[in-house]
Amino acid sequence: MDITPVLRDYGYVLIFLIVGALFAVGPLIIAHFVAPRSFGPSRDEIYECGIPTFGSAWVQVAVLYYLFALIFLAFDVDVIFLFPVLLAYGKGYVWRDFIEIVIFIGILSLVIVYAWCKGVFAWKRKPESR
Repeated sequence: MDITPVLRDYGYVLIFLIVGALFAVGPLIIAHFVAPRSFGPSRDEIYECGIPTFGSAWVQVAVLYYLFALIFLAFDVDVIFLFPVLLAYGKGYVWRDFIEIVIFIGILSLVIVYAWCKGVFAWKRKPESR
């Protein structure tokens, strides 16, 4: 039995593992050498995206943000649903497909109108305490 083909197959797997590890560790090594370093008292300061912080870190987030995100997610999923429907459009019952798409988009439009009437899209900002 010749073991050379088996070792060659495992050699390819080993090369892929090494290249994968380099892709995972390489950016960390590059960032270590390229990243700027701070010294002195500014090293221990807390910052968020380069902006000095003020107030407490425990800020209550309004429910409107979550509601807005859920509406976005619902419409995003619905738009993803429209792609296969539009690809299959015209392959048979054209008028029936068109009416179904119009009904679907009409229901989505009613949801937007309902959310708008409920004031979901009106951003009422609370005064920030400093």
